[in-house]
Amino acid sequence: MFEFKRYQFYNLKKFINSKQAPDLIQELVIDSVIMDNFEITDVSSTQYSRKNSIIFINKNFKNDFNLPKSVLLITDNEYIFKDNKFKNKIFVKNLDTSFIKLINFLFIHDDANSYEDNFILKDGSYISNESKIHSTAIIGKNCVIGKGVEIGKNCLIKNNVVIKNAILKDDIIISDNTVIGSSGFGFNLKDLGAKNIIPQIGIVLIDDNVHIGSNCTVDRGKIDFTYIGSNSVIDNMVHIAHNVCIESRACIAAQTGISGSTNIGKNLICGGQVGFAGHINIGDNVIVAAKSGVTKNISSNSTIAGFPAIDIKEWKRKIILEKKNGYKWNSKNTPPSISVSVNW
Repeated sequence: MFEFKRYQFYNLKKFINSKQAPDLIQELVIDSVIMDNFEITDVSSTQYSRKNSIIFINKNFKNDFNLPKSVLLITDNEYIFKDNKFKNKIFVKNLDTSFIKLINFLFIHDDANSYEDNFILKDGSYISNESKIHSTAIIGKNCVIGKGVEIGKNCLIKNNVVIKNAILKDDIIISDNTVIGSSGFGFNLKDLGAKNIIPQIGIVLIDDNVHIGSNCTVDRGKIDFTYIGSNSVIDNMVHIAHNVCIESRACIAAQTGISGSTNIGKNLICGGQVGFAGHINIGDNVIVAAKSGVTKNISSNSTIAGFPAIDIKEWKRKIILEKKNGYKWNSKNTPPSISVSVNW
């Protein structure tokens, strides 16, 4: 387990007393049971439990789990709420709104108007006073290095790069115009808009000897971290969303998009313009052909292609069968035009 100090990146605004927590979201509370009195100063996830924290479990979560005594459970799952092993818990109508209200009460993050950072101008770039950059690292022109960021030995950060909410280990290259540690895409379709964005208070962790190309974005984790494993190479214009975990020696070509909470094993080889759906698991030694759409879990040692992506041998057979059945693409069988009227 990799641990980081959240306060290094996000200042604690106020702590929450466990017994007072229901009052902060009173309009959302259906029921509550608080047996223990403790201060809440952090957030847990289903992967990592932290003492003196709050954890949010949604109605779709089915795994069995245990929590330390000093963790307050908030859920919209009635079955979990009624489980007697949880002594400190709140049953709510809307989990996303509860998360937004309580996290914004606890932390100052960079999607809030109250967020502040103090910079010095050094060699044409703005460097936070609260960052740590090794003396052997090189920072290009017009970069912004934010609060809490750590950059290790022999790193090369090229021009116009923004790095915030991130820890970079050694021998890393970040190419021009890339953003590391940007806000993850956290939202609720029923309640959209900038005021309702779900706070992202995790970080990005990039391991040793990683190369990231130009115009890439790597979003920080919602609660824990987004991870890029050692010896990985990432081409230009790649998007890696929040909570993604990519193990070592990944090779990812341009214009690939990896949706949130996707876990990718070791030695991925990924062609250009591939799309990965969120919340899926990709095994070790997987090869993905260019322009594939990966929509489900993929076992180790697979080679896949197409949309939805399937075993490449099966995909090739499908293409051959289509040709045998007389399918030919030409200008005469282009799709019919579609007219759309918009009322402003």
